[in-house]
Amino acid sequence: MRVSVFGLGYVGVVSAAALAEAGHTVVGVDTNLDKVEMVNAGRSPIIEPGVEDLVARGVSAGRIRATTSAEDAVRDTEVSIVCVGTPSASNGSLDLTQIQKVCQEIGLAIGTKDGAHAVIVRSTMLPGSTQDIVVPALESSSGRRAGSGFQVCFNPEFLREGTSLADFKDPSFTLLGVADEAAADVARDLYAGLDAPVVVVPIRVAEMVKYASNAFHAAKITFANEIGILSHELGVDGRQVMEVLTLDTKLNISPAYLRPGFAFGGSCLPKDLRALGYHARRVDAEVPMLDAILRSNTSQVERALRMVTTTGRTRVGVLGFSFKAGTDDLRESPLVELIERLIGKGYAVRVYDRNVSLASLVGANRAYIEREIPHIASLMAGTIDEVVDGSDVLVIGNADPEFARALETARPDQTVIDLVRIADGGVLPPGYRGISW
Repeated sequence: MRVSVFGLGYVGVVSAAALAEAGHTVVGVDTNLDKVEMVNAGRSPIIEPGVEDLVARGVSAGRIRATTSAEDAVRDTEVSIVCVGTPSASNGSLDLTQIQKVCQEIGLAIGTKDGAHAVIVRSTMLPGSTQDIVVPALESSSGRRAGSGFQVCFNPEFLREGTSLADFKDPSFTLLGVADEAAADVARDLYAGLDAPVVVVPIRVAEMVKYASNAFHAAKITFANEIGILSHELGVDGRQVMEVLTLDTKLNISPAYLRPGFAFGGSCLPKDLRALGYHARRVDAEVPMLDAILRSNTSQVERALRMVTTTGRTRVGVLGFSFKAGTDDLRESPLVELIERLIGKGYAVRVYDRNVSLASLVGANRAYIEREIPHIASLMAGTIDEVVDGSDVLVIGNADPEFARALETARPDQTVIDLVRIADGGVLPPGYRGISW
């Protein structure tokens, strides 16, 4: 393919060099004449292992050239890749001035050429930026409409400095955010030589995945550092701790627990986080991330409470109130906290959980109910229908498959608040609301 790459910074140069190596013809575009001249001389404007050799080979083979003219580049290519910077402003917001300017220039050039053209954005932007900034700039300057006059795709990059070429050539996946399939087809052709699955999602999802990935990386680094600090103060080798932790690819390094939903609970996580926080204070170790986890967890209970209270209805049915489906464990269940908050506000609450029944509970769980939450026992219903029929608001509290039936039988006037995504596809009742979807 014939490709123009706008922005000869880190992402742009790596992309241009790798695409040229893959057999595409690339025109680099930048307002900095020094960068343009360096590329045309077969030199890389950035320091990155292997990139300068690829640039030199690409220029020598006639597959890479650079220019300061957007019109020249767009005229001679069928795809434009936007790789310009999106720096932080002083208040933390993104400065999208360069994005808007480049897209206006690309749009003007698209308006003067015949035939199809596609714009692929690799610059990191918050969700909504493509639709609110990129598309309007392209449409207003080209006089054409996105989807018919040109194609738009948001294709975030996941390149690490020092290993960028390897990351480009061997990605975990290629992520395409598009509003129509034609745009995805162009990007598929561009990356056809990569041995990686292509994931096609709405544009805003792709924009958010990039931020979620970077935030997760930052969280992992911070977590490892705080565990290291606390381990050191306890006379433990933190590196060895984390090496063993990462051996678990079923729970620790896996999709496990990485699904948005309700707060965590149970007999382990809250207790153990409190113990770590207490001991960190004893040894004067600062672990702000670990300290913040329980506060963040509490905020999920507050969010669910607001979802109920804003309905303006007072008859509430809760389906499932053990902290996890298939168990009878109520210890530190966030659902118990939610129920108690609702009772305290005067709501008429009924609860049902087939795994939680005073008639069958024994040991610690029965003692917990009788000692800590005896008032909730009087709210427990014997059947799911009893709760559904007598409620205006239904709260799905855990993922027991039995509760999916409530979505099918819910009345049109009922509000269903799903805390676990019991519904994953299919027809949803009119009043359905997910806690984070």
